[in-house]
Amino acid sequence: YDVTTSALPEETLRVFSDMQVIPTGLKHGTVTVLCEGEPVEITTYRVDGEYTDGRHPDKVSFTRSLREDLSRRDFTINGIAYSPVRGLVDEFGGAEDIRRGIIRCIGEPDERFGEDALRIMRALRFSSVLGFEIDEATADSINKNRGALEQVSVERIFSELHKLLCGQQAARVLREYPQVICQIIPELKPCY
Repeated sequence: YDVTTSALPEETLRVFSDMQVIPTGLKHGTVTVLCEGEPVEITTYRVDGEYTDGRHPDKVSFTRSLREDLSRRDFTINGIAYSPVRGLVDEFGGAEDIRRGIIRCIGEPDERFGEDALRIMRALRFSSVLGFEIDEATADSINKNRGALEQVSVERIFSELHKLLCGQQAARVLREYPQVICQIIPELKPCY
């Protein structure tokens, strides 16, 4: 779970001033609170600027709008929030996609993958681990944008690939996305 709030980082620090708090990434709005020894990251609602490096936003600005914060997320299943006051907040159909077993980008897939190419591997990992299908527009964009994986560190790709390979649907994902797999491991081209 991600904990997110409309409170600015300074406000979050004040609210938890009686607990051990680590200013993890204040410029990105993240504060880590140790709760009974367990770290809980709390991040202010934010809107990301441009991603000129294809991986990280150049800047972030804080917002009081949960919808704006959720709209920057990668997939509809990750764009759901819960509030004890409002209940389930699902602006992009994530709950229905979970019911249907679908991985779908929020908004335009090319834009989401252009912001952060690691999302390509995350989509494949979720498909493998959860057994979900990737919707057609998202799948087309994954194949079209696979070259952007060259901008992602080997360590980040390995982390996602490792989780993908441990998924119960790994064989299916490897068969369905050979171009992506060969993009990150070119030595496998003869195998396909």
